[in-house]
Amino acid sequence: MLTSVLPTINALKQPTSDAWVKQAIANLDIILLDHSHCERKAAGVALNLMFRYPSNTKMVRELTAIAREELEHFELVNQWLERRNIPLAPLPPPPYGAGLRAAVRPQEPHRFLDSLLVTGLIEARSHERLGLLATHCPEPELTKFYRGLMASEARHFGTYWVLADTYFDREVVIQRLDELATVESELLVNLYSEPRIHS
Repeated sequence: MLTSVLPTINALKQPTSDAWVKQAIANLDIILLDHSHCERKAAGVALNLMFRYPSNTKMVRELTAIAREELEHFELVNQWLERRNIPLAPLPPPPYGAGLRAAVRPQEPHRFLDSLLVTGLIEARSHERLGLLATHCPEPELTKFYRGLMASEARHFGTYWVLADTYFDREVVIQRLDELATVESELLVNLYSEPRIHS
């Protein structure tokens, strides 16, 4: 087994499959390009939450820091793309993100809670998958890079969890996280045909 050696954030229902690891390692350039898109999108999500809920002072403070860090990671990944002569280019997204967004309830305050938890789950999965890349990547420098990003992904999950716990009753948060984590795991049952961080 390739994936059984790493612990994951316990919010995740299922570990990543060996098939994903093999696909990712065989396509590191595409994974790096998709990683760039993921970091940019993560910064955008944090900013969008701040624009949508500007009166939530604690959230604005925490997500300002996350947005800044995501943009720093975006720049770091883009430096890797330049080193490998990989041009910035669009990539068709896997169904993962759209599937999670579809699970977000449209009415407030449910939308706020679900947005925090879905974003946290994406960070949790990113933590797991960057760890798998660090473990199985055959390139030592790239391994070191992935390993260096893992802690921030786990910390970001923790931030989104704490924010949900700040604004909502804990029992409600735990129940909804469990429901959304089930959706998240089901979206990954079938490996996407193209290599992606979240496929």
